[in-house]
Amino acid sequence: MTLFGYRLPMMSSLILWCLVWELVGRLELVLLFPPFSGVVAALFDLVTLQKFWGATWTTLSTFCIGMTLAIAVGVPLGVLMGRVKAAENLLGMWVNVFVSAPLSALVPVLMILFGMGEKTIVVSVFLFAVWIIVLDTQAGVKNMQPSLIEMAKSFGAHRPALYAKIILWAALPEILAGIRLGFIRGVKGVVIGQLLVSIIGYGELFELYSRSFLMEEFWALTIVLFAFALICAELIGMLEKRVEYYAGVRQ
Repeated sequence: MTLFGYRLPMMSSLILWCLVWELVGRLELVLLFPPFSGVVAALFDLVTLQKFWGATWTTLSTFCIGMTLAIAVGVPLGVLMGRVKAAENLLGMWVNVFVSAPLSALVPVLMILFGMGEKTIVVSVFLFAVWIIVLDTQAGVKNMQPSLIEMAKSFGAHRPALYAKIILWAALPEILAGIRLGFIRGVKGVVIGQLLVSIIGYGELFELYSRSFLMEEFWALTIVLFAFALICAELIGMLEKRVEYYAGVRQ
């Protein structure tokens, strides 16, 4: 970002929006937006509450279980679709349907199937995250140079070694990109699932704060979720940069 010929740090935009938020809150232009300073103060108060840490544990545990299942299913399924044409023809349409479908509409159905508890949240995270992982993994496998496979076979590589040492490593940049996007979508899944269930985790707190019109606490909790999603995406993005070499090898 450049202003009057001076290059400003990346945080300048964030600081500007915080100042605008503070101004809007001070002038009481929008009732739903309290001053940003009040939100920050509420955030410090929030992290001292036992209820917050209990909700955080519930949210993190369901998110991690759902994401682990999404990666464990999405990567092998993406590799299968990238290597086997019949699997791509059979599953490709359904994967694309679920990627573009409004999955939040399925959460009430999941509540009927799995109950109003943690199982519904885990399945919500899984459904939000797995399909983009499948698509990116498939793209990475399909973009491999055939010469890598031929080289491995010429050296006598058996099938497990071919997949473990050649295919997965060559497709790793796209796999990590899919996991990064899956993490972001998974955060959406855990939030939407908990908001609809509204009795566990952050969903319970969101429901409490919105009904009581405690907007400082409501936005403080929202900032926590945004920060979590951003940190996860940035960490995986850093890992992506470390494996860019494999992308260059395939050219």
